[in-house]
Amino acid sequence: MNISDAAYAVAHDYPGGCESLAPRMGMSANILRNKVNPNNTTHHLTLAEAVRMSQITGDARIAKAIAEELGYTLVETPRVEDCNDAAIVEMMGKAWETHGDVGKEICKTLDDGRVELKEVDRVESRIFTHAQVLFTLAARLRGMAN
Repeated sequence: MNISDAAYAVAHDYPGGCESLAPRMGMSANILRNKVNPNNTTHHLTLAEAVRMSQITGDARIAKAIAEELGYTLVETPRVEDCNDAAIVEMMGKAWETHGDVGKEICKTLDDGRVELKEVDRVESRIFTHAQVLFTLAARLRGMAN
């Protein structure tokens, strides 16, 4: 997902949409709709507004889109209370699942003997997701360290 689409989705997927989110951001719903409209050339969401919108909604899609655009993987820092043995076992299961997703996507890509750019994009997306899980696992272990 590109950055503009992510901003649009965060605003419109919030319960109540722009009408509910905009007052919490200190603006009218019409202004917020214009700022997140990818086709609008006169109103733009500032970086501070994008961060505030992400904080209010609890939705990190804008940050994830920025990271992906720059070739990075975004990893959520776990809370200390989430760093325990059960969380590690859960993350290991998720790591096995996402590793399998990478393999399945590669097999689908190679199945017809041709590799298309959209297929490579899907493989990369699965790899990014798998990397996020692995880095989160490492962060949770770090959180358990004395």
